[in-house]
Amino acid sequence: MHTSVETKEEFEKVRSLEQKAQKYLAGGCLGTFRAPLDPIPVISHGEGSRIIDAQGRSYIDFIMGSGPLILGHSHPALVSAVERQLRHGTTYYWIGEHIVQLAEKIVQAAPCGETVKFANSGTEATYHALRMARVYTGREKILKFEGGYHGVHDYSLMSAHPKNVGSYPEAKPDSGGIPRGIAESVLVAPFNDTETTAQIIQTHGHAIAAAIVEPLQRVIKPRGTFLNDVRKLTREHNIVLIFDEIVTGFRLDYGGAQEHYGVIPDVAVYGKALTGGFSLAAICGNREILDTTNPDRIGTQDHSYFSGTLNGNPLAAAAGLACLVELEKEGVLKGLHDRGERFMEEIRNLGRSCHVPLQVAGDGPVLQLFFTEKPIINYQDTLSQDKTLGQKVAKKMWEKGVSVVPNGKIYLSIAHSEEDFQRFLETLEDVLRSLS
Repeated sequence: MHTSVETKEEFEKVRSLEQKAQKYLAGGCLGTFRAPLDPIPVISHGEGSRIIDAQGRSYIDFIMGSGPLILGHSHPALVSAVERQLRHGTTYYWIGEHIVQLAEKIVQAAPCGETVKFANSGTEATYHALRMARVYTGREKILKFEGGYHGVHDYSLMSAHPKNVGSYPEAKPDSGGIPRGIAESVLVAPFNDTETTAQIIQTHGHAIAAAIVEPLQRVIKPRGTFLNDVRKLTREHNIVLIFDEIVTGFRLDYGGAQEHYGVIPDVAVYGKALTGGFSLAAICGNREILDTTNPDRIGTQDHSYFSGTLNGNPLAAAAGLACLVELEKEGVLKGLHDRGERFMEEIRNLGRSCHVPLQVAGDGPVLQLFFTEKPIINYQDTLSQDKTLGQKVAKKMWEKGVSVVPNGKIYLSIAHSEEDFQRFLETLEDVLRSLS
């Protein structure tokens, strides 16, 4: 599995890259997570289900770019589509052929689909969707669910990962630098708790513009009629229901979580699997809500300002079309989902055989390991996990050639082979037995 640089010159080049990464990248990383190795690996390239670092070491990749690479690294269909588009330009600013075709495919796939606006990231998409809802309803507050993640704008970073839970509907900032006024505009409810959610909506419904929810919250499945109950409550109080399908869209089913769970929101936002690894997000849904962005309304309070230099980028659009063509093929997503369900059960069995307290939460091709005895039903349950053990497991997995995010999600792709899954299980067993 592993190879490494052999010459002194190659070794010095790799060390220089690692040192420069620490020096020139704030925090020595691109965002919040670092690979749990020292020195940090610098990735050279990706092939199918693997990433290879500058030192020549190969890892089976179960992070998959944090979700976008549902087809794997460098899928031939995406490479070919983007290469063709590259010869015709990298960006136009104006509407291009591919983005029109992609918008049509999204509307046809999404049960809530009527029309689309494009942005560059999930953060942008959820931020704009909330603003549209405020304009559409004339209200200010939003309702989100404790532990729900909707990007890194200020409204999202409220009670996304609080250390102290409860005190509903009070919102707690997850970062410094968030104005106090944001907390006054956000209400928080516990996921999978219809009774508390109903009480909050009944009390504050007249002021709530939107309720935003991950239908699969991180990796926590909705229980019973919870999503249907939220849909009913929001409809009764004229609240815009937004499904954050950045993770679930074109993954749980071709029609996303809406199709998978049978609940249709007013608006849905898509990203990650939409393009197979290019920067593009989509807001799709009710035409009247999205039409608040119509430039004919500029200068009025009925206008939701919407702009972005790279919105609808033709390279990303070409990739998106190619990706969706692959994902809509008969049996592709069902096969991936079924394999994910078997994989989760295999991991659970492994935890039992190693006598390690291990919960596996998720749905099909997206899952997460929690080192705890407590079943994961809501965000509060995740706080019971042994994160120190999770860090140790991830570090040893990396050392043995399997890349995972410490205490984070595992993403499966159609590029993963049965050999890859077996290697993961064998490696995890070795790690768990060595730690226990």
